Amino acid sequence: MTVRPTVTEAVDWAAARRIAAAAAPRPAAERVGLADALGRTLAAPLVTALDLPHYASSAMDGWAVRGPAPWRLIGPAGAPGAGEPGLGIGIGEAQRIVTGGVVPRGADAVLRAEAGRVDRGTLEPVGEVGLRDVREGRHIRLGGSEARAGDRLLEAGTPLTPPRIALAAATGADVIEVVRRPRVAVVLTGDEVVESGVPGPGRVRDSFRVALPAALRALGAEVVGVARVPDDAAATRAAMTSADADLVVSTGGTGRSDADHVRAALADLGADLLVPSVAIRPGGPTLLARIADRLVLGLPGNPLAAMLGLLAVGGPLLHAWSGAGPADAAAGQVRAGTALDGGSGVTALVPAVLGPDGSAVPTGYHGAGMLRGLAGAEVVLVVPPDGVGAGDAVTTLRLPWAG
Repeated sequence: MTVRPTVTEAVDWAAARRIAAAAAPRPAAERVGLADALGRTLAAPLVTALDLPHYASSAMDGWAVRGPAPWRLIGPAGAPGAGEPGLGIGIGEAQRIVTGGVVPRGADAVLRAEAGRVDRGTLEPVGEVGLRDVREGRHIRLGGSEARAGDRLLEAGTPLTPPRIALAAATGADVIEVVRRPRVAVVLTGDEVVESGVPGPGRVRDSFRVALPAALRALGAEVVGVARVPDDAAATRAAMTSADADLVVSTGGTGRSDADHVRAALADLGADLLVPSVAIRPGGPTLLARIADRLVLGLPGNPLAAMLGLLAVGGPLLHAWSGAGPADAAAGQVRAGTALDGGSGVTALVPAVLGPDGSAVPTGYHGAGMLRGLAGAEVVLVVPPDGVGAGDAVTTLRLPWAG
């Protein structure tokens, strides 16, 4: 089906998000080194190849002991202790050991260094701490106490944090299978835009070249290029297909005037218009289309409208594409700190802050061309067309750059 530029139907908020999530291709996998895995999503379960710990180890510097005190110290003076599995000690014997050292076979406990005293080759516990170390069999980390070989430690779809990467390393992994990030080309339109300095009358400063790629990365994309094109139909059409990308994200030109070329370019390319526009404010002209080998997410030219359109439609698209789960997994709920008006038949997206009691209050400065309200926001409130009352629950969107 080709685009019909005269299509005016706006898709409601929930339907647009479902369509966007369903449009995402099945997540593909790639293998990366652990040093490059932070923030990536597991494509397959993490299964440990060995017991964790894979040997009985000491949790303290001190002595491995067997039987009641006193103990005869064996091994060279100052030796780190049983360094090879299978070596043992007899009743009444002790061997020096360091944290992480292999506990000798037969040991009952590890007596910590500060709770023992050696006199002429004989070790005795000191004080109640030393007696309890021995009596309670302390400071031995038993092999397999955390996991057994073959256990699934993390499931596919889990985002990789520093502790999870450390866990993968503990299993002996050097590389890990993660979801490949969608490659995104950013296309910025507009003859009136200047990219540096203070703009003059009739000109505006570029708000997107740095901010939009950063937002896309926060949503899990790999940005492969940023291009600016003039308000020209041929240039716009060429930019949609020239980059080696899975997804093209454009800004501006999604209106229906003679100066807006994104819809006409998509029509010329035989696109399937999945979401012609969205019943939200701001951000209504946001569209989602499919051409031969990629998707196109068209965002409005106004800064706030574009960023909220990205969250509204690009959020569930990239969330599903990353294998991270349901489209609305990043949505939550808070209590409205004040009454919020609806959007006259559309869903209102309202940047907000959270008060000391956890309720949400709009930030102000919500015009489609304004960024001040979003810059100070902690969440975006999703206000249905009929509004919400003070104290009522309201859906929120997490800001991906807020952590």
